[in-house]
Amino acid sequence: MKQILVFLFLCVTLGSCQNAKKAQIKDVKVPFIWEGANVYFLLTDRFNNGDKANDVNFNRTLETAKLRGFEGGDIKGVTAKINEGYFTDLGINAIWMTPVVEQIHGGTDEGTGMSYGFHGYWASDWTNLDPNFGTKADLHDMVEAAHKKGIRVLLDAVINHTGPVTENDAVWPDNWVRTSPKCDYNNFENTVTCTLVDNLPDVRTERNEAVELPLPLVEKWQKEGRYEQEMAELDAFFKRTGHPRAPRFYIMKWLTDYITEFGIDGYRVDTVKHTEPYVWQEFKMECDYAFEAFKKNNPSKVLNTQDFYLVGEVYNYSISAKKAFDFGDKKVNYFENSFNSLINFELKWNAAQLDLDSMFTKYSEILNSDLEGYGVLNYLSSHDDGQPFDPNREKPYEAGIKLLLCPGTSQVYYGDESARHLAIEGAEGDARLRSFMNWEAIQNDDETKNILNHWQKLGRFRVNHPAVGAGRHQMISKEPYLFSRRYSKAGYNDLVVVGLDLASGKKYLDVSTVFEEGDTLFDAYSGTQTEVKNGMVSIDSAYDIVLLSKII
Repeated sequence: MKQILVFLFLCVTLGSCQNAKKAQIKDVKVPFIWEGANVYFLLTDRFNNGDKANDVNFNRTLETAKLRGFEGGDIKGVTAKINEGYFTDLGINAIWMTPVVEQIHGGTDEGTGMSYGFHGYWASDWTNLDPNFGTKADLHDMVEAAHKKGIRVLLDAVINHTGPVTENDAVWPDNWVRTSPKCDYNNFENTVTCTLVDNLPDVRTERNEAVELPLPLVEKWQKEGRYEQEMAELDAFFKRTGHPRAPRFYIMKWLTDYITEFGIDGYRVDTVKHTEPYVWQEFKMECDYAFEAFKKNNPSKVLNTQDFYLVGEVYNYSISAKKAFDFGDKKVNYFENSFNSLINFELKWNAAQLDLDSMFTKYSEILNSDLEGYGVLNYLSSHDDGQPFDPNREKPYEAGIKLLLCPGTSQVYYGDESARHLAIEGAEGDARLRSFMNWEAIQNDDETKNILNHWQKLGRFRVNHPAVGAGRHQMISKEPYLFSRRYSKAGYNDLVVVGLDLASGKKYLDVSTVFEEGDTLFDAYSGTQTEVKNGMVSIDSAYDIVLLSKII
């Protein structure tokens, strides 16, 4: 991404390129920084239906409970929105999709009604895409389209478990999985060596003894005419690595194939704390090897020299814990030789309980000390958190400010930006959080359009200024609330000032401690320019927000 994009934005917001030309904006490259990225998280099946011909497969025609069946979203639908510029307009520079691997074919009733694996977390064959989501050609097209827009792609990795057992799907052999006991979650052992819930077979990730492939998988590959190819690739993998043919290494091979074949940029890793910590160190090594192999073999497709990115879901990890997750009887550092970042389950509580500056200061101080060199992925709503920050979508403007201006990496859950409902009548449990994207409201409802516009402005400011997410926070004044963010690394410098809860109309702000006399500044929220005079700037807008940066 280059600063020239800001020139184009000025042209649009000012209504004329003449004013923007006066700014003499230089062609300065804005670096991509995972620690300050803006990630869009979507359920592949619930975002956009790009190909209605793939909506039903494997005779998945049973009536399901509310929002527990496939609803048509697919990879082509994501690609269409990439090409339309939806993510670019929203300031998104990374997309995380739920798993697209082949799911169990049948459905299961786990006490909430019949459900299919629409969410992607019930794998049956890691080597193949589920036809409900699309084809490998579709995935190639999507990654290529995203990279052309400067957007990274994160897929979702599951090593901990297979899909449930159904009439259509047999349990994997005992030397691959355990089906008991169920986890109690009160210490390390009974969080790791157990099944998450009933009828969700737990992969024996602790074992190092060689195992043969499950017979149903062998027969499936033979029927599909790819058994010899898959076996040859496995033989080459185990010869290269020297790993035993243990369950976890088979799955690692299958998951890293998505790196070498498609050039994905990272993985969000599921159920991290339910698997031995050393598994993730091993996984990181194989991911890094695969990513380097892809870059070597596809130099024209490499966005930059950054390493492969791993962000882990350690359920209930909080930024306050810094590098340690406490099981009660044991503490584990999942950053060590494993993850670049962990999902932060704390932000929703901080957003509800702390004032803005206390929250921003806390995050900045931890990220620039104990977690320096690492990151956290902040969210306010998600696919399996039944206690989101704004469950009834009553505070969408406030939510945008608290998420997108908070230090750290931001995770926009699909529909956060359009106030998609999170409490769907008739749905139970996490299904309530997983309704189809509200495209109709985005097209036709004025208030939804206003909310989206607010998130777009904040998101574009964030993506154009790494200082917002990865910089150091400093309060300038409490009333009016004004703060700065500074980022400097490898010769690149970024500096912004943000004002919140300001008066509408004309505003006078003291920026003397940040900008120099005579500097020309641009307010990305109102689309207006101003000049520093006597240490002050004036902004005349109908908004109570200013997003200021120096025009070079």
